[in-house]
Amino acid sequence: MYHHTKQYITAGAPLANAKGALVMLHGRGGTAANIASLAGELNVADLAVYAPQATNQSWYPYSFMAPESQNQPALDSAIATVGELVQQIESDGIPTDKIYFLGFSQGACVALEYVGRNAKRYGGVVAFTGGLIGEELDASRYTGDFNNTPILITTGDPDPHVPLGRVNESAGILSKLNAQVTLKVYNGRPHTISQQEIDLANSVIFSVESV
Repeated sequence: MYHHTKQYITAGAPLANAKGALVMLHGRGGTAANIASLAGELNVADLAVYAPQATNQSWYPYSFMAPESQNQPALDSAIATVGELVQQIESDGIPTDKIYFLGFSQGACVALEYVGRNAKRYGGVVAFTGGLIGEELDASRYTGDFNNTPILITTGDPDPHVPLGRVNESAGILSKLNAQVTLKVYNGRPHTISQQEIDLANSVIFSVESV
């Protein structure tokens, strides 16, 4: 079992000129550099990019639907890592409603879990193939008010790691916290990020009008 060492890379707009910030969370076996490179395909030129690196290249050791105790203490450490990064971004002068999140697979699960536990008005959230974390979901642990924060969740059906039922359940919980959830399911899509999903993220979350 392990905790995460605080380490991240930055990219994108210089903080002094940034109109907001984007926290990018890699998947299992991925790297901060790899997920940060995706920013080049998104309409985020005006955002400062922060990509934390998970210890052991994994935010938690087992499935996101395993009993939560099996994923501790790494899971709590992952959520805390995101929270500390958000606090740093806010202290650097970027307001919460200009902070965006993007994650893939395991990183998408961490992104949704963090914002779900800390619902407030964010710039937007992109979850490429992910859902809320836990063997069973307890809606009472997700609190706050997203105040119409746009959240995009995409997934394949079937997906080898993320059941569609959990994605739907997650979308429902987030919607009840006043998130504007867009859910897109791609039949037969492999466990990856497609160009269609990137284009959808640009139109739904990173449109010129919103960023």
